[in-house]
Amino acid sequence: MPIVNTQEDVEKTPDEIAIGLGERIRALRLAADCTQAMVADKAGVSERSLRDLESGQGSTVQTLVRVLKALGAQDVVDAIAPRPSVSPMQLLKNKSRQRATGNR
Repeated sequence: MPIVNTQEDVEKTPDEIAIGLGERIRALRLAADCTQAMVADKAGVSERSLRDLESGQGSTVQTLVRVLKALGAQDVVDAIAPRPSVSPMQLLKNKSRQRATGNR
């Protein structure tokens, strides 16, 4: 899974990315036919925190995760940071040392 998909994504500022994320979270909430009060209550966050998240005005990872879980969208976390299929440490352990062979 590529981290960056398009040139447009590369050119976005962190603020633009946060605003886009907030818009997507708002769309998820509206698709679930929930008010901000309902989601905030279910997520255990304040309505202000949810409004800030939805508007891209800054939030915490904790708030993001709580809101995603309240919306039943916690699988989004796997898309953001997928688990490696092979542990990097395991790769190092499995790598056998090879000696150079040459004609002497």
